[in-house]
Amino acid sequence: MAAAAARSLLAAGRAGGRRCRALPAAGAAPYCTVAPQQQPPPDMKSYLWSRYREAKRVTKELVPTIMSNMLNPDAIFSNNEMSLSDIEIYGFDYDYTLVFYSKHLHTLIFNAARDLLINEHRYPAEIRKYDYDPNFAIRGLHYDVHRALLMKIDAFHYIQLGTVYRGLSVVPDEEVIAMYDGSHVPLEQMSDFYGKSSQGNTMKQFMDIFSLPEMTLLSCVNEYFLKNNIDYEPVHLYKDVKDSIRDVHIKGIMYRAIEADIEKYICYAEQTRAVLAKLADHGKKMFLITNSPSSFVDKGMKFIVGKDWRDLFDVVIVQAEKPNFFNDKRRPFRKVNERGVLLWDKIHKLQKGQIYKQGNLYEFLKLTGWRGSRVLYFGDHIYSDLADLTLKHGWRTGAIIPELRSEIKIMNTEKYIQTMTWLQTLTGLLEHMQVHRDPDSQMILEEWKKERKEMREMNRNFFNAQFGSLFRTDENPTYFLRRLSRFADIYMASLSCLLNYEPDYTFYPRRTPLQHELPGWSDQLCTGTFRIPFLQETVQIK
Repeated sequence: MAAAAARSLLAAGRAGGRRCRALPAAGAAPYCTVAPQQQPPPDMKSYLWSRYREAKRVTKELVPTIMSNMLNPDAIFSNNEMSLSDIEIYGFDYDYTLVFYSKHLHTLIFNAARDLLINEHRYPAEIRKYDYDPNFAIRGLHYDVHRALLMKIDAFHYIQLGTVYRGLSVVPDEEVIAMYDGSHVPLEQMSDFYGKSSQGNTMKQFMDIFSLPEMTLLSCVNEYFLKNNIDYEPVHLYKDVKDSIRDVHIKGIMYRAIEADIEKYICYAEQTRAVLAKLADHGKKMFLITNSPSSFVDKGMKFIVGKDWRDLFDVVIVQAEKPNFFNDKRRPFRKVNERGVLLWDKIHKLQKGQIYKQGNLYEFLKLTGWRGSRVLYFGDHIYSDLADLTLKHGWRTGAIIPELRSEIKIMNTEKYIQTMTWLQTLTGLLEHMQVHRDPDSQMILEEWKKERKEMREMNRNFFNAQFGSLFRTDENPTYFLRRLSRFADIYMASLSCLLNYEPDYTFYPRRTPLQHELPGWSDQLCTGTFRIPFLQETVQIK
């Protein structure tokens, strides 16, 4: 039906006075354009609205075709071609890679850090009235330390207007543009390589899943100060909240709470053991490198894998202090005994069944010989887990992105597909009809622009009411996705996705059209680039 509609539109375009011309440049594609000598229709209102209705009709017919090609939330997606048959050694982070936590953990971190602000940093006790909201922030946001603004930035360093928050309130677009002299953030103001705000940089990027409570706490305390007209220094607030969140980890508050009620905080998943057992059955070597402490990891792994979990791993390293582990050549390994005591023995070999602390990757490579592209390491933090491994050491990398599963499920809903299909169609309609400059046409185009803006806001609300999708701004990839594409060969919602693939499976990245590449009609029908409704405006010669 969609193909027939496309043919009818093509015929209508030819009959409507359009003709084709070949662009004179060598190798340039020929396109159909409005003939220069032809006058526009006398009634532009009727003409434009008829094109609008026809585009809407064809878009409606396209939706069932698109819905027949839904994405699998449990699939593995590839940025780079990689065959599992080449992988001999599998490495893993612990938190949010081997183990997932329940919603209660972020509430615990938020409350503990909030109490530290009050008890140790002397913040007003009234901030206790703020509770953790799991639906407020998303990962990958940037925080302007000096202006106390939380925002979403795209891959080209542009702020997505409508996603800038001061406290818990959105900042008007005009104010954002005035503050930043537009919406672009210069490179020198962006975070350093690891997403930190340092060396005079004003932006901090929150890449860690554990950073969700930190962003929310920053916003809540900012909100309290603003509502109560309290003069404060945003830089001090940022540092105090950062230190309080850090102390929840390094003082053991989080670790003790989880160990005391492991069933409340850890999401038990038999699939974690199934993944590890499958790899072991196929003769793969495995290792664990985590920043978490020994007893904490041991209790968690016994809960999700079993008492014999260490038998599955050839090397276990705790408190590694990533990303320093991948760069600092000075720290030697130390063995941890069964009572958690650090031994002073010199390490000549990393033995199976033992637990080691600290160390560095250079010593690890010397002791194991596990080098290059036969190693695949999984982690959830794009910078601390994956960046150095792919850039400096040539390991293959797999990113665990828990948010991926829920976003794909949203993208598979009929309402989302209908909205996005029409949004793309309307954008194309605006692009092609903007050549009409008469007052009636311009008035209609302004109506369409208003509708497009409303639909973009609706699209954002499908994912998160404040910030939208983790992976996209309105059209562009987010800064988060840019880094994910650079530092992860493959990415998936959880390690359990590996169970859907054979150990010799090859991942091939999809060849997506570049902006200057025009796919064929069949690609347009199947991939949803939604150009068909506009064939009467610009038709490529066959």
